[in-house]
Amino acid sequence: MGKRKKQGAYMISAVAEMYGIHPQTLRLYEREGLLKPSRTEGNTRLYTDGDLERLELILSLARDLGVNISGIAIILQMRERMDEMQRQMAEFVSYVRSEVMSRAQQANVDATRGAIVPLRRTIVMKAEKKK
Repeated sequence: MGKRKKQGAYMISAVAEMYGIHPQTLRLYEREGLLKPSRTEGNTRLYTDGDLERLELILSLARDLGVNISGIAIILQMRERMDEMQRQMAEFVSYVRSEVMSRAQQANVDATRGAIVPLRRTIVMKAEKKK
């Protein structure tokens, strides 16, 4: 629990007061899977700074845009999927970059090849296209 306090952990009553909402609203968001606060051994909900950021997004969608709970759940799920796809894409780009660099270094070391793609294969492919 000491680690949580350093990050910032807030009880349900404090969060409800900070955002001007009823504690039952927070419980509803938890029941619907929109928020997942951690719990103490005594089963008290603790909201982290990350939970508060997510709550701010939820409240913005609900208050400012009039999105209902089902819509909020879909939006949050889509955002999580997009974040995962961006992570995977960054990982793929990193892999491709390292492969290209590795192959370029190999080509420079092996003077008989002289290119990232062996020339014989390229010439054969061009000849086949002309036919």
